[in-house]
Amino acid sequence: MKKLFLTASAAALALAASAGYAAARDQIQIVGSSTVFPFTTAVAEKLGQGGQLKTPVVESTGTGGGMKLFCAGVGENTADFTNASRAIKDSELETCKANGVTPVEIKVGFDGIVLANSKAGTVVDVTKEQIFKALAKNVAVDGQVVPNPYVNWSDVDASLPATKIEVLGPPPTSGTRDAFVELVMDEACQEEVKAANEKGCGEIREDGAYVEAGENDNLIVQKLEANADAFGIFGFSFLDQNADKLQGSKVEGVEPTFENIASGDYGVSRSLFVYAKKEHVGVIPGMEEFIAEYTSEAAWGPDGYLADKGLIPLPDAERATVAENAKALKGMGS
Repeated sequence: MKKLFLTASAAALALAASAGYAAARDQIQIVGSSTVFPFTTAVAEKLGQGGQLKTPVVESTGTGGGMKLFCAGVGENTADFTNASRAIKDSELETCKANGVTPVEIKVGFDGIVLANSKAGTVVDVTKEQIFKALAKNVAVDGQVVPNPYVNWSDVDASLPATKIEVLGPPPTSGTRDAFVELVMDEACQEEVKAANEKGCGEIREDGAYVEAGENDNLIVQKLEANADAFGIFGFSFLDQNADKLQGSKVEGVEPTFENIASGDYGVSRSLFVYAKKEHVGVIPGMEEFIAEYTSEAAWGPDGYLADKGLIPLPDAERATVAENAKALKGMGS
């Protein structure tokens, strides 16, 4: 797909700011998280089925890449929405504000992060500490912080398989990677590593045990099918959609299921977001309708079509509040 999302020119910015600005395109452009991508795509297709508006174009760029494109400025060459598998960072919000962008935050639901493997492989039950020891760049051994020496899972703990540690996961630009580091690596970080590492505990090993598989979660699924000993890190929705091929590992004894994530029992879960560019509403056709569709009970409710795709709904009261703020275009910082 030709990249349409370039930094807005001064002329485009000036046009967007003027009351007489006429939309140069009639199709919503959306970037961002690969985890949120299937949910947003479903909403986009639903909107297009109405026949009144063109189906929005949704591109999977990763959360970090999406924020960069979204916050680049205002105008026809910039994105209208961005998907995010984490909340916008303070630095990204500052960039948005500096470029005249007011994000409208829409928390759309919850998702779990899973460690999954092929159904032909061994089912495992791991702790966060064991995952940290398997994937951290540096670990503590006999009180000394050293480069990760563990080759097999059984080196981490004798209860785990005697197979080579090989984990396919997201790159640093991914919101899933950010959330995984926060929910697993930082939480399970050894005290010795924490004290010795000025950069924190989120450094992932770079010796081949962890393989950055890009933003394409479907590619990870294919690679796991081809290698029964490998594991992958991605959102629960991809496990849910590939339940005939993959199985999720238990974490701290809890299975990654829809019910366990919704109840909070599964300890590796996060919120998912969509951010709308307030300045484009009323300029790019269909933005208000897209927000209304996304926040409708038919879409994100407990019995909505997004739940069928693996999205864990927000509690009833929170959905009502988020929907009200989204439809009112309540901008961040306003």
